[in-house]
Amino acid sequence: MSGHSKWSTIKHKKAATDKKRGQMFSKLSRAIMVAAKEGGPDPDGNAALANAIAKAKAYSLPKDNIERAIQKGAGGGEGEHYETVVYEGFGPGGAALVIEALTDNRNRTAANVRSIFTKAGCSLGNPGSVAWKFDKKGLIALEGVADGDELLLAAADAGAEDADGDDGAYTVTTDPAALGAVRDALEAGGYAIASAELTLVPKQAPDIDDEEARKLLKLVDALEDDDDVQDVVFDAEIPDAVLAEQ
Repeated sequence: MSGHSKWSTIKHKKAATDKKRGQMFSKLSRAIMVAAKEGGPDPDGNAALANAIAKAKAYSLPKDNIERAIQKGAGGGEGEHYETVVYEGFGPGGAALVIEALTDNRNRTAANVRSIFTKAGCSLGNPGSVAWKFDKKGLIALEGVADGDELLLAAADAGAEDADGDDGAYTVTTDPAALGAVRDALEAGGYAIASAELTLVPKQAPDIDDEEARKLLKLVDALEDDDDVQDVVFDAEIPDAVLAEQ
């Protein structure tokens, strides 16, 4: 399993168990609210909402919170007008980063993101400067996989593009439109889904050294600690020695 895929699994576990749990719940609720506001409250007819709910469930957001966020969004979210903004930048070791935020104040969010990059000795880029290095994909993380070959067959039969992993932890990659169907098929097959979400996946993951990797993960943590930031992706391969420290 690549260092990049392993980081996705570690990131999920950290967000679900440490002090960031409450902050993550707030971000997940906001994403559900915006999806319901833009596409309606029925997840069967609103793919963005279905994916937001699936991600929320993977992070153990309580059912009541999910329902409240849907109702609030469907009701128009009076007084709250969030929009999606995307930033691109260059991190330690030349790593490319894409940051997605949901904000009600573009100026505040832009200033915060720029400040975080500056403090890390890194810089933001122009729109399109690094986005071309990524593809939009569905990413499903599984735990407790007893037979990797069996999973590969099950994932392929369900319409997945690829599966990669070891030691019981696997990541299944899908076309964005197939995420829900593949997730449902794997769940029906008895596989334990740790997370399932639409995200950007790097076309290539260049190697960086241990010190650069530590600085990169510190930058990612700082960005994700911002209340407006929903997701941070990067294209560097994190060495196993650094992953073991997380």
